[in-house]
Amino acid sequence: MRDVPVRPIPRRFPTVPVPPPEAPRSVVVVGAGLAGAQTVAALREHGFDGTLTVLGAEGVPPYDRPPLSKEMFTRPEPVWLSDDLGVDVARLADDVRLADPAVSLAVEPDGVLVATASGARVAADAVVLAVGSTPVRPPGWDSAWTLHTAADAARLRAALEPGLRLVIVGAGWIGAEVAGVAAGRGAHVTVMEAGEVPLERQLGAAVGARLAPWYEAAGVRLVTGAAVASVDARGVTLAGGDRLDADVVLAAVGARPASGWLAGTLPLDATGRLRVDVSGRLTGHASPTDPAGRLAPATLARIWAVGDVAVREHPVFGPVPGGHWSAALHDPDVTARAMLGVDRSASDPEELRARLGLTPVERHAPYVFSRQLGHDLALLGLPTPADDVVLRGDPASGGPWAALYVESALDRHPQHTPEGHEVVTVRAVLLVDTPREVGAVRRLMNGSTPLRLDLARAVDPSTRLRDAVVPPAR
Repeated sequence: MRDVPVRPIPRRFPTVPVPPPEAPRSVVVVGAGLAGAQTVAALREHGFDGTLTVLGAEGVPPYDRPPLSKEMFTRPEPVWLSDDLGVDVARLADDVRLADPAVSLAVEPDGVLVATASGARVAADAVVLAVGSTPVRPPGWDSAWTLHTAADAARLRAALEPGLRLVIVGAGWIGAEVAGVAAGRGAHVTVMEAGEVPLERQLGAAVGARLAPWYEAAGVRLVTGAAVASVDARGVTLAGGDRLDADVVLAAVGARPASGWLAGTLPLDATGRLRVDVSGRLTGHASPTDPAGRLAPATLARIWAVGDVAVREHPVFGPVPGGHWSAALHDPDVTARAMLGVDRSASDPEELRARLGLTPVERHAPYVFSRQLGHDLALLGLPTPADDVVLRGDPASGGPWAALYVESALDRHPQHTPEGHEVVTVRAVLLVDTPREVGAVRRLMNGSTPLRLDLARAVDPSTRLRDAVVPPAR
């Protein structure tokens, strides 16, 4: 009888390394912000009883960062996560070093070694990178203030008084939030924005233009198309040579992951982030030509990332860059379950999980909330420049409204409801001054399939968005 070669069983996802057969007995969490604290809590909740080390940089316990700008005066003390979420890392972890940040990482198939600023070395079976972010400060802007830490907020809070000349460079989320708070305290506020409208990069030009009138209404001077060439202790100089004097200049031009210390060790992309799968496990694909992008599977299986530094795969939105508050809050639970073997198949498609009898992995759409210039904004989903923008309600009315970011259907066959209404796929929803709708829209956007709406019903403010949902095509 002729021998028949046996075909090897293919790996389900060849690009995703197989985790080690045993769960780690020691874990070091690098970062003591929301993502790091939630990782510690999730590991303990799912039964991890090994050694847990936490490395922080600010010297204070974990706190919630958004209130620093949104509620600078209404909540002047840090919102400690031990009080707000009941997550006390000092109680949950074995070794907590809040003022000893990581400075280097060595990863081998049999473990990881993290060196800290004090010269200490922490060995563990696995590392979770929850490094957070750091504000962007262009070269030569040493005299510019930033708002990123509790100490930054305390310094700015003490300076904000009637008559202060404050120049904010950047009309993004932080710039707009601080501008409204500062103007409300009697400061003379000018916002310099290099783009043509506020939040152009985040929301697009069409929607950003709708926000511009808010500045004047709040007593803030907005100057767009204004590139700042230099900053000194007395103000800013524009690229055209014009000068604007100030008592305080606040740089609010963005933030980047605090991952520079990982360069050359792990495959950081151009933004300083790491590509991870749905569970938060490092894939090593960002830079395949870099030696750091060719780590062995056994080595990759020891590296996990959550929060700002992680670009995590999402079944609806694809690769989602870190920086969303919802990711820092929710993703660590999925990561902890995968690390401990509670759910080793978190990255599998839901169709396969269903056939295997596994419960669906909880999905969360990217979420940003902002309180700025007397208005509440909630952005759910991930807008792209290719999306078409459809308004729900009239922004000029002064009342609540929303913007729907829908996929362009130029290359697709148009779909219609039985009534003849156009069916659209929604990539993001911006809600303005409608806080009661946020919960319902979040539930719609958190599904594992794209949100499809009857457009004629969706743009009618008298119709609830959930009543405009079109079920997925079968």
